[in-house]
Amino acid sequence: MLKFSRLPIGLLALTIAAPVMAQPATTAAPSSSTPSVAPVTPKAATPDTRSSAAAPKASMVDINSATAAELKMLPGVSDSDASKIIQGRPYIDKSQLVSKKVVSEPTYEKIKDHVVARQVKS
Repeated sequence: MLKFSRLPIGLLALTIAAPVMAQPATTAAPSSSTPSVAPVTPKAATPDTRSSAAAPKASMVDINSATAAELKMLPGVSDSDASKIIQGRPYIDKSQLVSKKVVSEPTYEKIKDHVVARQVKS
């Protein structure tokens, strides 16, 4: 009885694996008889100054140690905003940018996911 209960599962596995196993094997080195085709890579997107794509999401900008150029890369941060951020240092928390009136609330909403206020170790 146990053998018959496994039969549908085995058939299902074979129907899924059979087309994969029937494909011809690919070789790592291209042969000289087949033309080589370059892999298709997506085109790089042109930077849009209005979007938040200016600052990479993976790296956070430390408002206590970033240069003016790094701060200007943040979405919505102008030259004057960058200089105000530098002059208002040090910050305990990134929300102090709004409480100290360094940047406006809409600008803070754009950059809050891209900044961090790390403390300097003494």
